[in-house]
Amino acid sequence: MMGRKSMSRASPLLLLLLGSGLFFAAYNLLAMVHHHQRRESGRELPRDDQVTWMPHEVKGSSGPRRPFHVAVTATETTYSRWQCRIMYYWYKRVKDGEGSEMGGFTRVLHSGRPDSLMDEIPTFVVDPLPANIDRGYVVLNRPWAFVQWLEKATIEEEYILMAEPDHIFVKPLPNLARDEYPAGFPFFYMSPDEHAQTVRKYFPEENGPVTKIDSIGNSPVIIKKSMLEMIAPTWMNVSLNMKADPETDKTFGWILDMYAYAIASALHGVQHILCKDFMIQPPLDEKLGNTYIIHFTYGCDYSSKGELTYGKIGDWRFDKKSYTSGLPPRNLSLPPPGVPETVVKLVKMINEATANIRGWDDERNYL
Repeated sequence: MMGRKSMSRASPLLLLLLGSGLFFAAYNLLAMVHHHQRRESGRELPRDDQVTWMPHEVKGSSGPRRPFHVAVTATETTYSRWQCRIMYYWYKRVKDGEGSEMGGFTRVLHSGRPDSLMDEIPTFVVDPLPANIDRGYVVLNRPWAFVQWLEKATIEEEYILMAEPDHIFVKPLPNLARDEYPAGFPFFYMSPDEHAQTVRKYFPEENGPVTKIDSIGNSPVIIKKSMLEMIAPTWMNVSLNMKADPETDKTFGWILDMYAYAIASALHGVQHILCKDFMIQPPLDEKLGNTYIIHFTYGCDYSSKGELTYGKIGDWRFDKKSYTSGLPPRNLSLPPPGVPETVVKLVKMINEATANIRGWDDERNYL
């Protein structure tokens, strides 16, 4: 499945958005782990409660099934394609399981042209930003991709899950959103209040306190389609404005687009339910718990004794960035004894996917 509308020049919509004047570096792993541990040690959350914040009026609410459309933005690179293939495999594996409210699936391909996975994964082709607009930060294409997809595609579901290629569904995912409250994941490194001076450039005081900005990114988020249609153009413009400002760019680095989405949402008065079990991120998270998604963004390096080596290449390792131009081989070696269950689960799930995806190592699927 593929949608395409040719645009040899920047579209009128993009030019309008860019001209409207709307206000609208990876971290060191050791530092991140220590920061994560400090924040977690200060939390007092019920063991059986997956929510860190939910408005009182929607607690315990239920009703008829509310399917959501799974949307993942992607590039045409080998790196993006192999991750999307694994993600789509697990989407199909869990979609119809008990408790699932997962609807259709779309890979929103912002390369401007079809690729070799069009027949394998439902795909909608949109245009990238014009040359040099992203300033080498390819993630800036994400909000622009959503703006185009929402404008041009036929999306049957009322809700949308914004996901990423390096997400693996562990089990069937229900709709965690509630009416006008989208659901997001609270990232420990998202701290708008700690960067109030920078944030105020895009979220003026008349909009209220900085605490109105949720500590989330744009993924994973389950949100009403109508709300995303409202937020996406603002998200795109905030992203571009932030990237164009050297101080902001330096402050937020690789998570700039996450802050842009959080700020854009707050500008529209949108608050998110914060679901701590929405996702885990090995090796920072060592227990599977009740999670729905594994996010394999960080490298996992361990000694032969099963000890995490904190940014130093270990005797055993899995790091997606080792496969930026190639792809993981089938039957990756399992980690040594003592490694957390989240890492073991991740490797086993990747191995299952690659063993069952037809033509996994066929180069024609990555051309």
